[in-house]
Amino acid sequence: MRVFVTGGAGFIRDHLLRVLRERGAEIDDEYVDLLDGPRLEHAMRGCEALVHVAALYSYEPADEAALARVNIEGTRTVLAAAARADVRRIVHTSTCATCGPVPGRQATEADGPPAWELAIPYKRTKLAAEKLALAAGAVVVNPTTPVGDGDRRPTPTGAMVAGVARGRFRGYIPTTGVNVVDVRDVAEGHALALERGRPGERYLLGGTDMWLGDLFALIARLAGRPRPRIRVPYGVARAAAALGLVNRNEVALARLPMFFSCAKAEAELGYRPGPVEPALARAVAEALEA
Repeated sequence: MRVFVTGGAGFIRDHLLRVLRERGAEIDDEYVDLLDGPRLEHAMRGCEALVHVAALYSYEPADEAALARVNIEGTRTVLAAAARADVRRIVHTSTCATCGPVPGRQATEADGPPAWELAIPYKRTKLAAEKLALAAGAVVVNPTTPVGDGDRRPTPTGAMVAGVARGRFRGYIPTTGVNVVDVRDVAEGHALALERGRPGERYLLGGTDMWLGDLFALIARLAGRPRPRIRVPYGVARAAAALGLVNRNEVALARLPMFFSCAKAEAELGYRPGPVEPALARAVAEALEA
């Protein structure tokens, strides 16, 4: 199978290219600007499948215009080019953020984010892009919080891991948490979605739910540092965000535990995530070497 994969060097993308090649796919990974429809169409000619993994992942308030341009208009342009190039199979990389969180339980593909979270540009633009992909008949994958080797830019998640590993974080919000997954498992999940996913369906690619305090403690242990011990009430974090002392979008997302179920991907795709500690160990090692 000849597959076109969007984007330049990226965290998930680099692992995905390796997995697809190991499975025998012929990869066209030429970099083409997401808004260059004619060049995208030319690059996709002869491809049987498209994996649209390119996106802007940022919670910085100043990036709102760029998020809309890359995540929404870029996706619209890529999908239109794929249609003109007669690409029949599409996998679109979204995010767990479009599926939740939901108070009191793990969110699933049947859920959506609370309305107040749509004020966050990243979440709003990824949801809009996902709707475009579903309307085009794509298989959508929704990674949770990938960690591991190769997060060099880094992503907001990689920056969090590095911050704890280097001793920059002294506290944490104890009432929130995330679902953490090995980026290599996310790459495998993409390949499985390409092979087995149903068009028009979403598949959460997750791993292990972890309270933020436990996650920070594990990262600190792997880095050989004391764990952050200051428990910051959510109200205090909101006050700090209002004063501009911390990122207001990241604080807003910490209002609820971000826990997710990947049971659908396990049942329909054969997705089998492994433990997250080895992936965190690789991430910590890279953060300390940087």
